[in-house]
Amino acid sequence: MTSIVFDPVLPTWLLAVAGVLLGGFAVWRLAAERRGRRLAAAWARRLAVVGLLVVIAARPGLPGGSAQASSADLNVFFVVDTTSSIAAEDWGDGEPRLDGVRADVTAIAEQLAGARFSLISFDSTAVLRTPLTDDAAAVVTAVEVMNREITYYSTGSSISEANDLLAERLAEARETDPGRANVVYYLGDGEQTADAEPESFDEAAGDVDGGAVFGYGTDEGGRMKVFDGYGDDYSADEYIVDGTRAGSPDAVSRIDEEALGAIATQLGVPYVHRDAATPVDSAVADARDGRVTSTDARAENVTELYWIAAVPLFLLVLVDIALVLRALGEIRGGRRDEPTRASPAPVPSTRSRS
Repeated sequence: MTSIVFDPVLPTWLLAVAGVLLGGFAVWRLAAERRGRRLAAAWARRLAVVGLLVVIAARPGLPGGSAQASSADLNVFFVVDTTSSIAAEDWGDGEPRLDGVRADVTAIAEQLAGARFSLISFDSTAVLRTPLTDDAAAVVTAVEVMNREITYYSTGSSISEANDLLAERLAEARETDPGRANVVYYLGDGEQTADAEPESFDEAAGDVDGGAVFGYGTDEGGRMKVFDGYGDDYSADEYIVDGTRAGSPDAVSRIDEEALGAIATQLGVPYVHRDAATPVDSAVADARDGRVTSTDARAENVTELYWIAAVPLFLLVLVDIALVLRALGEIRGGRRDEPTRASPAPVPSTRSRS
């Protein structure tokens, strides 16, 4: 047999004290007015109101219920690749991949309005650009002004560079508010240029409730313009060259979907190849439609029962309001029926004339 659980809105001791004081006062007044039928009935109703309020405040429920989440229950983490390869010109009609990343982050922020957002970028190091905030415009602005690493500083990078920082931020978010689901969107091309093998995202996976890995680029690949850190976008017209090949031709970056698929598997989320012709709607549908909830919150879901007590409480309050309005009407009617008193006759003067 399923037992009822309680989740009071106040500390249990405070709720008990309030119930005893209010209920005790109502019982005392009921006993004092027991000879007056109307007053006794009024205090009996008020005693019932106190009891129902205590039940509602205790929030009884049956464990094992389910509740649909909303976007307001989400922490959304964007993990964005800002290595040189994100500038490869194979997005849409030959635009840099970073343009697609920016458009997708903006679209996701719009789809999940009401959530909290955080932006992490990584190249040779991982950087927290925006901590969790409910200001979606701040994250959109941050990703719009974000650029890739300066070409001359590029010394190779790992697709798992953000692993430790992401795990740290996810764990902190979970500890702060276990009821909010953590959603992660990893946006990159999967190109590993560091000598070492990429690390696993298993450490972060325990605090991930949903999201996706978005892959950018094509098998044919694209060239990448040099970025020297000046200007709004790419401040040089020349392209990065591949010095390991004869004649140093322009370097070409190609998507590595196998590596991206491995990250998706580690995080426990789907992999989605992105292109300019496909909106992100289906990729964020689970989070948008409330099917992504916190693991902790799911374990504690209950079917709320307080509404059962709220129905008679509402009816009792309506009865009291009706009786008070009727009493006020009787008082006003009695005043209108009172006869108007005649003004006293003037007293004749007794003073004698001189």
